[in-house]
Amino acid sequence: MKFGTKAIHAGIEPDPTTGAIMTPIYQTSTYVQESPGKHKGYEYARTQNPTRNVLQNNLAALENGKHGICYSSGLGATDAILKLFKPGDEIIASNDLYGGTYRIMVRVFQEFGLKFNFVDLSDGTKLEAAITPATKMVWIETPTNPLLRLVDIVAIAAITKQHGIQLVVDNTFASPYLQNPLDLGADIVMHSVTKYLGGHSDTVMGAIVLNDDETAQRLAFIQNACGAVPGPQDCFLVLRGIKTLHVRMQRHCENAQKVAEYLQQHPKVSQVHYPGLPSHIGHELAKKQMRGFGGMLSFELKGDSMPEAVRVMESFEVFSLGESLGGVESLCTHPASMTHASIPKEERIKNGLKDTLIRLSVGIEDVEDLIQDLERAID
Repeated sequence: MKFGTKAIHAGIEPDPTTGAIMTPIYQTSTYVQESPGKHKGYEYARTQNPTRNVLQNNLAALENGKHGICYSSGLGATDAILKLFKPGDEIIASNDLYGGTYRIMVRVFQEFGLKFNFVDLSDGTKLEAAITPATKMVWIETPTNPLLRLVDIVAIAAITKQHGIQLVVDNTFASPYLQNPLDLGADIVMHSVTKYLGGHSDTVMGAIVLNDDETAQRLAFIQNACGAVPGPQDCFLVLRGIKTLHVRMQRHCENAQKVAEYLQQHPKVSQVHYPGLPSHIGHELAKKQMRGFGGMLSFELKGDSMPEAVRVMESFEVFSLGESLGGVESLCTHPASMTHASIPKEERIKNGLKDTLIRLSVGIEDVEDLIQDLERAID
């Protein structure tokens, strides 16, 4: 089954009671039981919900995985994965990382005894050098947020398998339409469903997809025991959003490519980070690993003037200044003061995240309007 067909049909059946083609919103907290412990597969909505189950099956199919598990946010999913480990365990993570992931690792789980080592994972030899007997997991983003760096999933997976270490890939920027990390050797795929999977900036959710039965059981236990579950209304909205994921992603990619090419030739722009540009260091890897280059890019203005970057963002009329990404509307973000503010400045600068960097989530509007907006704001 091709991706577009899976997005619309995989894991989804007409409602058995009414024949409704859209999965109903089972807005209930509990389910009637025939006698204690005897029920029709559902007992309490934190543990199971039919709307959520359909979404979890659909997401598993999109990532070519066996098990899908949804959480109340992307960080809820991250939290569940980190709870698989115990004090003294070490996790190696990309040094170019979403600020919220860095924050939960360093300011929450490090306090409970987990150890974190942030490494440039664009080079497998650096991963090999960083692995210790305590290393239990490697966490990567690819493309990374916000510098759009690429990590070779196949190469990293070969190393983690050799050492018996789990590999987790945050696939939020690519979405399952552009990249399937399980097929490339990853053990767990994580998504901020809030972004491209939902696609309409109207819900917050996270998800994990994997194949291993034992780990899936542990994660499902954590989902139920800790309670970070999404509500049925949000699950319905994401199911609806996924039905157009392939169509939306095609336009996101087309628009972002044209915007990146425009910015690259702009006299006031010093650098554009977008894997669809032949000048991007990860361009060849992106062509091999992904089915398109995505809707995210970032760029830097000449002169390293933060006030000028702020002026540009405040001058947009079509691009909206705001957190998040992946919606149908175009957004701009200042990572240093917004999405990555929790990372110390010296760490941000060391990893190439300048205070002048502007991140764009290129939407599906008419690209000519987006380019005119950029031209007006930058000039």
